Amino acid sequence: MNEILLTDAIIADDQPHVAGFGWIDRGSLHVRAGLIAGIFDHSIEPDTISKTARVIPLGGKVIMPALVNGHTHLSQTFMRGLASGRPLLRWLKELIWPLQGAFSAELLELAALLGLAENTRSGVAHVVNHHKVAHHPEFTHAVFRAARQSGLRVTIARAWADRGTNAETPESILADLESFFSLVQSEQKLSYASGPLTPWRCSAETLLKTHHLARQHGSFSHIHLSETQEEVHMTVEETGLRPAAWLADLGLLDDRFQIVHAVWVDEEEIRLLAEAGSPVIHCPVSNAVLGSGIAPLALMQAHGAKLYLGTDGPASNDTQDSFETMKMALCLSRAAQREANAISPQQALQMATRSTGLAVGQQADLAIIDIHSLWSSPVHDIDSALVLSCRASNVWGLLVGGEFMLYDGQLTQFDEELLIKESESAIKILRRKAGLEQ
Repeated sequence: MNEILLTDAIIADDQPHVAGFGWIDRGSLHVRAGLIAGIFDHSIEPDTISKTARVIPLGGKVIMPALVNGHTHLSQTFMRGLASGRPLLRWLKELIWPLQGAFSAELLELAALLGLAENTRSGVAHVVNHHKVAHHPEFTHAVFRAARQSGLRVTIARAWADRGTNAETPESILADLESFFSLVQSEQKLSYASGPLTPWRCSAETLLKTHHLARQHGSFSHIHLSETQEEVHMTVEETGLRPAAWLADLGLLDDRFQIVHAVWVDEEEIRLLAEAGSPVIHCPVSNAVLGSGIAPLALMQAHGAKLYLGTDGPASNDTQDSFETMKMALCLSRAAQREANAISPQQALQMATRSTGLAVGQQADLAIIDIHSLWSSPVHDIDSALVLSCRASNVWGLLVGGEFMLYDGQLTQFDEELLIKESESAIKILRRKAGLEQ
């Protein structure tokens, strides 16, 4: 039985009477069999744990819930720095779609490994990968292999479109989803979801069928929505309704229908999303890089919408640093509202971790943060230090299910130097196949 005692730490404790994380100063946290077995505001007595337990003094580092990257495209780790001033649809047509079409399963597996290693370094225990390169089941299997090697919790939201460029038939989409939903039933860390690309590329009938199938399997749907004004206009011209209102009219909005971006939703759409309990995945960095706009977070909060954070893919971010995403979510919301309290550090932490703190009995998915760095010291306020001062390089450790995926700044599941070297060679092959260079 794997048993760990983390001592001399600042611990994010789930305290009902505290709005954000309640902080325990210099406490101890006990991990046993993959779960949090105890949280103490003092040093634990040695005779209360097994003699074989691994004791790790942390010297005042922070233990907090691991982060969740609620939306990314792992294939795009091979597409960094390609936004190049292009708006979304032009960027997709000129660069992203040709590169996606050039992937082999082997190249995709390597790209996924690189992206998952990056998420590990960012303190992320759960990655939701909107899996766009799904030309054949072997591509999905390649991402599953990478996910298993990483040790992270990974949800593959299989992207699909039954309208427009490279459209698939509804029958093939449903068959592929059914196959992989069945495949992951016995998995502990890997899961599957339906990933419709965007309303203007998906028929109402297939949206309804795929979401029903996802719910049958205890999963969810995950869709890009209202990322740009142009996309909103396309849906309005065709349906007479704005995108979120169209989904509501179809009866699709519920707590298992995730909305990514929601930059150009109006107040009525926000009300519909909040009432349905549909989570909104906010991707502030990519929205800014592509010039798409700033999502109305303050208005969403006022209506009680469920808000999570995602980095989006590295082709439009261009990193998967979830600490940067937290800071950008806070800063852009305050700038847009011209209000210094629009989003608090505590709220940003809760959006990034989907948590109000750690509690006994939870899965031991823990990020250990060294806040005593040059750019975060001295610390006056822990929440502010984590959101406004820290970055991925502050992450000292990451446990997923009680197992270290990052320890003392070192990846345990990857040969980082070799991974980078192989990726740099692979990108030359991908660019040639995509016709981007001779």
